[in-house]
Amino acid sequence: MRFSSITLGALLLATTAPALAQETAPAPAITLNGTATVISDYKFRGISQTDGNFAVQGGLTISHASGFYVSAWGSSIDDYVTTHGTAHQELDLIAGFKHSFKNGVTLDVGALYYVYPGTRPGFTTPSVDKSSSDFIEPYASVSYAIGPVTAKATVNYAPKQKALSLDQGQSGSLKNEDNVYLAGDVSAAIPKTPFSLTGHLGHSFGPSWLVPAQRKEYTDWAVGGAVTWKNLTLGVSYVGTDVKFITPTGKDAAKGSVLGSIGVSF
Repeated sequence: MRFSSITLGALLLATTAPALAQETAPAPAITLNGTATVISDYKFRGISQTDGNFAVQGGLTISHASGFYVSAWGSSIDDYVTTHGTAHQELDLIAGFKHSFKNGVTLDVGALYYVYPGTRPGFTTPSVDKSSSDFIEPYASVSYAIGPVTAKATVNYAPKQKALSLDQGQSGSLKNEDNVYLAGDVSAAIPKTPFSLTGHLGHSFGPSWLVPAQRKEYTDWAVGGAVTWKNLTLGVSYVGTDVKFITPTGKDAAKGSVLGSIGVSF
């Protein structure tokens, strides 16, 4: 996922509100936004987290007028996502600060904590399972908007921690690893239409649990489009990578594929 943002549908609703209402009703200091989505395959940095199957996702974000925000986002996943082998959900807890400048530049910094319920120490006998799945990843992004087009550059850095070791600490002997993810994104809303287009290019530097085995780094990319009607959004995208990741069922989770989604914002 993994970044909290107002959906295109919510933005369109905000920009089409009557001018009189905007003048008479000052913006609230605290706002709450939520999303619920069904997607044909949950891919994280180009790699399927659901073995090519559907995922149900949802999130809530509380934002303050100062720019600070907190968010929680969750998705169903397959059990191979962690070495523990019992995870079926991913929960992302996010806290950050976002500020937009008058020249169209927006700065967003924060930290994201990935939690996989049921895999934390204490759920199994420590002498049998020494793995750790939860980890933290600070991030920073800079975006620039020109009319309906926005370009964004992002860096995520997950410092050395047990969950990023190649076996997530199961053997108790491998050193902890860190991970850097660099990404560039472009999005454009087609004027006077409910359609939007997106493009993405990312590169992950390892080796770590976030990079497929036997690789030190890999690249992922995506192109897509969406149509919004009121608070409903339909999306389609193509996601690909330059790496292979074979799941326990024999599927290549990193193979390029077309994804479809339907989501609602509130």
